[in-house]
Amino acid sequence: MYAQSINRLITILNELRERCPWDKKQTIHSLRPQTIEELYELTDSIEQENWTGIKEELGDMLLHLLFYSKIANEQNHFSFGDVIENVCNKLIQRHPHIYDSVSVDNEDDVKRNWEKIKLKEGKTSVLSGIPNAMPAMIKALRIQEKSKQVGFEWENIDDVKAKVDEEILELDQAVKSGVHDAIEDEMGDVFFALINYSRFANIDPEQALERTNRKFMKRFKYIEAQALIQNKTLDEMTLAEMDDLWNLAKTQA
Repeated sequence: MYAQSINRLITILNELRERCPWDKKQTIHSLRPQTIEELYELTDSIEQENWTGIKEELGDMLLHLLFYSKIANEQNHFSFGDVIENVCNKLIQRHPHIYDSVSVDNEDDVKRNWEKIKLKEGKTSVLSGIPNAMPAMIKALRIQEKSKQVGFEWENIDDVKAKVDEEILELDQAVKSGVHDAIEDEMGDVFFALINYSRFANIDPEQALERTNRKFMKRFKYIEAQALIQNKTLDEMTLAEMDDLWNLAKTQA
């Protein structure tokens, strides 16, 4: 059933590539920003547990995977079949506890084996493979997760909390100095330490920040709505008036 559906999609894509002016023009570079947008749309659907949306966005992502493979095949680089075989081989090679005689006790053992295998494959660092274009917060989390696999890790959450406190003190000193580069450097250290703290607390920092973003937006929109009821705009209100509405917004469901 899956093969029939995939073949149908490939046939449609081939027809569009041949006959549609827009599809004819696409390159791997023109598709890139659209792929990123599709990924964010998928992320939104996952966050909302919108299964209809997830299904739709997964289809869009699949189309993009096929489109990149189509362009690569046109330029004699590889085919979609090569993509599938490559990931199959990689999964088998990187799961010797399933397809070979390696023993593991838990998830951490799997991750450590994964990093060791990647080094044997020619990676020069356990941090290889982290995209430069990855958003900074997610990149910091991946850096910490990967360095953990070789034992470069704090022993307990209390040590991590102490590091957060230390970095905040250094940030305060930098702010007092007024030196922009020093402030930026220490601010980054604070963020990095907080992400580490989140990881030790088993909290996804991206999800936690997004939760706060949504909470702030909901409360701020409440203030705007209440101001409208009072026939005012926010710039006509005092900070104390807005703060009173903010506190009221916090009591709303």
